[in-house]
Amino acid sequence: MYLNCHSYYSLRYGTFSEVALLELAVANNIDTLALTDINNTSACMHFIQQAKKHHIQPVVGVDFRNGNTQQFVALAKNNTGFENINRYLSSFLESKTSIPDKPTYLEDVCIIYPFEKVLELNLTSFATNEFIGVSIAEVNKLRFSYLKKFEDNIVIQQQVTLRNKRDFNAHRLLRAIANNMLLSKLPTTEECLETDRMHTAKDLEESFKEFPFIIANTKKLLQQCTVHFGYDIARENQNLNLYYGSFEQDCKILVQLCTDKMHNRYPNPTEKVHARLQKELKVILELKFVSFFLINYDIISYAKKNNFFHVGRGSGANSIVAYILGITDVDPVELDLYFERFINPFRASPPDFDIDFSWKDRDTVTQYIFNRFDNVALLATYNTFKYRAVVRELGKVFGLPKEEIDKLSTGAADNKLDDISKLVLKYGKLIEGFPNYVSVHSAGILILDKPIHYYSATSLPPKGFPTVQFDMNIADDVGIFKFDILGQRGLAKIKDALQIIKENNPDAPEIDITDIESFKNDININNLLKSGGAIGAYYVESPAMRGLMQKLQTQDYLGLVAASSIIRPGVSGSGMKEEFIKRHRFPEKRKEAHPILLEIMPETYGVMVYQEDVMKVANQFADLSLGEADVLRRGMSGKYRSVEEFKAVEDKFVSNCRKKGHADPLIFEVWNQIKSFAGYAFAKGHSASYAVESYQSLFLKCYYPIEFMTAVLNNGGGFYSAAHYIHEAKMCGATITLPCINNGDHGNTVKGKTIYLGFGYLKNLESLLVQRFLTERQLSGLFLSMDDFIARVAISIEQLTVLIRIDAFRFTNKQKTTLLWEATFKLNTTKSKQTQPQVKLFQLQQQNFKIPKLHTHWLENVYDEMELLGFTIHNYFSLVTDPFHPHIKAKQMSEFSNKKVVLYGQLVATRFNKTSQGKLMRLSTFIDAEGQYFDAVHFTDVVQQYPINGMGIYGCYGTITNRFGFCSMNVLKSKKMSIAGDPRH
Repeated sequence: MYLNCHSYYSLRYGTFSEVALLELAVANNIDTLALTDINNTSACMHFIQQAKKHHIQPVVGVDFRNGNTQQFVALAKNNTGFENINRYLSSFLESKTSIPDKPTYLEDVCIIYPFEKVLELNLTSFATNEFIGVSIAEVNKLRFSYLKKFEDNIVIQQQVTLRNKRDFNAHRLLRAIANNMLLSKLPTTEECLETDRMHTAKDLEESFKEFPFIIANTKKLLQQCTVHFGYDIARENQNLNLYYGSFEQDCKILVQLCTDKMHNRYPNPTEKVHARLQKELKVILELKFVSFFLINYDIISYAKKNNFFHVGRGSGANSIVAYILGITDVDPVELDLYFERFINPFRASPPDFDIDFSWKDRDTVTQYIFNRFDNVALLATYNTFKYRAVVRELGKVFGLPKEEIDKLSTGAADNKLDDISKLVLKYGKLIEGFPNYVSVHSAGILILDKPIHYYSATSLPPKGFPTVQFDMNIADDVGIFKFDILGQRGLAKIKDALQIIKENNPDAPEIDITDIESFKNDININNLLKSGGAIGAYYVESPAMRGLMQKLQTQDYLGLVAASSIIRPGVSGSGMKEEFIKRHRFPEKRKEAHPILLEIMPETYGVMVYQEDVMKVANQFADLSLGEADVLRRGMSGKYRSVEEFKAVEDKFVSNCRKKGHADPLIFEVWNQIKSFAGYAFAKGHSASYAVESYQSLFLKCYYPIEFMTAVLNNGGGFYSAAHYIHEAKMCGATITLPCINNGDHGNTVKGKTIYLGFGYLKNLESLLVQRFLTERQLSGLFLSMDDFIARVAISIEQLTVLIRIDAFRFTNKQKTTLLWEATFKLNTTKSKQTQPQVKLFQLQQQNFKIPKLHTHWLENVYDEMELLGFTIHNYFSLVTDPFHPHIKAKQMSEFSNKKVVLYGQLVATRFNKTSQGKLMRLSTFIDAEGQYFDAVHFTDVVQQYPINGMGIYGCYGTITNRFGFCSMNVLKSKKMSIAGDPRH
């Protein structure tokens, strides 16, 4: 009998989950209640699902409010009513406008006005779907009110937001956070009432016993309301089920597409290919996943027409249908990929493609999807209050100074906390884990049969696309399955590099970047992999990956596919990474594998490397069907929801193994291997998809390194800093020059072997100014001098100073100091305030001043670069003032295995890691004076004693270790070297 209940999806207001609300109802003998979160329907579908399990009749709706002012509560009589509420709420959320005092008529919706609101509006007539809500506290007022005569329209509206005093404290904290104010300043008008709690059914009726018609009206209203969604066995696929007019037509088109396009992928298809295709088509048609493939094919076809690169990855790469249609570029026959990893009869959910586009193209593709299909929205995700966010927010609420908040949020607080800090930590536990705000899922797009508002209200986040209010878990429960459309920079690097190559090498032969087969067999490209020369190449450039490929001596496609998976935490953590490297490098070690496992996985020497290996072992070692094996894999990864079904498969695994005669020690050794990594390992097709893109990047890095590195820089780099990619470009033979007025652009440009750094690096330069002078240069030609520049471009003295200090006018052959004096003389106050250059009838002759010869030091240029760009293009080793002690170079490390030596290196990257005991260690990558890499490990006892304090040159003393031919240093001592200071200070 509760019409107005909140969960914590009444963001920064509610104090418990929708499941806790149902548990509260059970404890109070309530058999029917309504979830009405404030301007939000996030929890409605999950509430309905869970209510059945609690034997409670669920009712759903929305508490419409402006701030904390309740306008009315809307309850859905049925699914149509729920859709109407969602559509109505969305009109305000998307337009960010206020909610009116009275709504327009909403079909199949009941409207409840709070008692005080009715009095405020002086309402004297009510439609059949409109009601007056009265709380327990308002019963006395009703006795003396004119509203008492509306006997048919009065219902109980006892709001439920709290359970106890603890909840009220949490509520007040949330309201202070929402209003960005000190808790002590929070007005009571921003809070709920302490009495907004649930009473037992008996107590509630007792409070309204004087007005039995109110109790009757409330029960009658609730009985009218039933919203239904299918769950569990009753769950149906809610995605767009028909691409064309009928299922038969969809099937015909899919089969025809596969027939027409097969020869593009298989010029001479074998019987194995034909059999695989027929097997897949049979399952796809039987499970009615046809439209899913056609929709993805539509999206990919649009992308290809617009020359947008894409990568179809994830388990979708296990499908020959996807490969033939061009959704993926991985041949599942070549790699022996199980289709059951992608689709199997045990999995009711539709298959799942992850499709990557360039970060520059993704929004265009997303817009196409919204234009192409009728019922489309982005999926939401919820950011919760995590420890750091809680401490920061509550620190402000309690008035702590920023320094104290920073200390608390990093977990560095000691036992000497003052009382306020202790309060922050104590009360933080009340709201930790609560949803904080709704965000947009990183990739999920919904394409549905029914209107989006049938399921949820929508908002319009900064991305500008309607976004639902529920996350992927709730979506999956009700049969809504996302399409994953992602953006990444690797594809943009490839596309931009091809364009730069055309411009810089107009006579170069046409590049077919899709000719992966020739790339795989190119010895020069494979040498880049095994030598660790893949800097800039997508997915293979990190220190860990470069080190792994040198240990493996990776020099082919399958080796790269394996490396992509064994670097994952699961394989590494299980100890199987080390075992795989041994067996790969030393064939005699393969004999140590169990014969049964070696027979099942000969390609990986009896080591489980991919998720498919779990399926292979379950299938061939334990005689589970491939469908059951996938249930096992999903259960290990935490994605499977039916614990009972997973347990049944686990029991069958052990039982079948015993029946086959495997000894218990072997059974549980294999089982523990599966458990240790199945949740983290990649699908083989996923690794293979990334490997295809890596080979495309590696081809460009191998044969057009300068153009490729320019593209890398122009797309925000990757794992490393811009300064390091500039270093890599130098190592590839490029000459790096500073931004130039006549040759530069906003991004980096390349002419021959010279890379001109872009004006975009200049943090203090206005982008509009850059646009102005680039446009002027394009329209009227190169600038002849600084005088010519000043005459043609409106610029302030501050902005001109930035350009001079970065040496952008070096074509004048004048010293920077001279140009700075000239600029000061020539730019008067009037000029500096100009935003547009004035058209002059006659070109005025600039006055020339005789400036004495000024002495400068090369270090001044270094410090100008570091201040304006954030890095210097000078050799950093030339800045060191400390003496260099006897040392070795990185290329000599193998000669000093197990010996203590000194290495000097410029820090490239560093990160913390945890030992198996949970202690901190550090992994660092350096380059020596010759530009060669070396990696270093700082174990726990060294981390604190010899810290790494930012970028610079470090002297490292330690022991050289050699693992499978890859050398690194175990650091015993390190010291940051002093560098020359700015001579101007």
